[in-house]
Amino acid sequence: MKTIFHVDMDAFFVSVEELFDPSLVGKPVVVGGKGDQRGVVSAASYEARKYGLHSAMPLRTAYQLCPHAIFIDGQMHRYREYSDKVEAVLRDFSPLVEMASIDEAYLDMTGCERLWGPPLQAAHRLHERIHAATGLNSSIGVANSRLVAKISSDQAKRNGVLWILPGTEAQWLAPLEVKRIPGVGKVTEKQLAEIGIRRIGDLAALNEGFLEKRFGKWGLALAGKAQGQDAGGWFDAVIGVEEAPKSISHEHTFHEDTVDLDLLRATLVRLVEKVMKRLREHRLHARTVQLKLRFAGFETITRAKSLGDSTDIDRDVVEPILGLFTHNWPAGRPVRLLGVQVSQLTDQLPHPNLLTGEEDRKWRGALQAADKLKDKYGEGTLHLGGALKGIYRDRVHEAAPKSPPKK
Repeated sequence: MKTIFHVDMDAFFVSVEELFDPSLVGKPVVVGGKGDQRGVVSAASYEARKYGLHSAMPLRTAYQLCPHAIFIDGQMHRYREYSDKVEAVLRDFSPLVEMASIDEAYLDMTGCERLWGPPLQAAHRLHERIHAATGLNSSIGVANSRLVAKISSDQAKRNGVLWILPGTEAQWLAPLEVKRIPGVGKVTEKQLAEIGIRRIGDLAALNEGFLEKRFGKWGLALAGKAQGQDAGGWFDAVIGVEEAPKSISHEHTFHEDTVDLDLLRATLVRLVEKVMKRLREHRLHARTVQLKLRFAGFETITRAKSLGDSTDIDRDVVEPILGLFTHNWPAGRPVRLLGVQVSQLTDQLPHPNLLTGEEDRKWRGALQAADKLKDKYGEGTLHLGGALKGIYRDRVHEAAPKSPPKK
């Protein structure tokens, strides 16, 4: 039987900010941007949550609910730094670690009893070690499946440890609302409510065949989840086995709709920089580039182009992205959002080009050196010349790794 830990950092972005500015402690704090800006709340302190504020809420709505809250843009490089510190502690406890996002992780602690003691003792030791190394609080759920461990860490908040004893999973889950199941969003919750299902126990009592007929494969996954099993969704992979991304993207929402051509082009170059840096971090090369263009009225179009060969060099992506923009932007039409994505990723090196091979080698070396400087001193250290007018302060919700979508 497995022993799985789910570690979730408490109000992570806010907690990191409090380390650098203790005056924020005990106050309603929102990370993600200013109260009069577009964008969404990336994190809210527990004091802010008392006013109904929560992540993914529009910043302007958050301001209306709590105008006296302290709104912070956020420092993504700080959050990555502390996430790395947390990960280092986790890997001291188990070789099998899966960073589910910047502030949460799964550990397979099966067979680690001799090192760290029984599950509950090991969880408390890990809890204390994380705080000692970072000054941050965390909540840890312990169970024999990732699903139950994740739900139990949420129930342990804040700054607690909760162990669900083997064999009691279904009984423990039964009184909880179905929205507690990871992957169940507002759409599924509403569909289940229409047939009288509001608690996980109600779901567990349904026939699997009925759920499959009603919801397809997702219905079978729900039946398993209601029993505490890692059924479907993003619980299929093995902890510690990292899967390469299928695509890498980055986007930016302007504070005000704009028709400034120089700004739009520079922002695209900046987005390419960010995407390609992440591509190189994964040691991958891309064959397809895609532009995302959202206008003032929320109409959104995407356009893609295949490259002649796979690449990890910014220069090779900037030109096709700008070309896609030129051919698809009706001049004078206000733009709300721009996005850049690369896909058809491979870890195979591109075919050497006799004409540009030496130039590519120099470019790659320069970009890798720039990446190291950005990691050490921040994203604003170096930029391509074409990106200078498009330099913007990262919004946390645009830069942080995203969790799997809910249904």
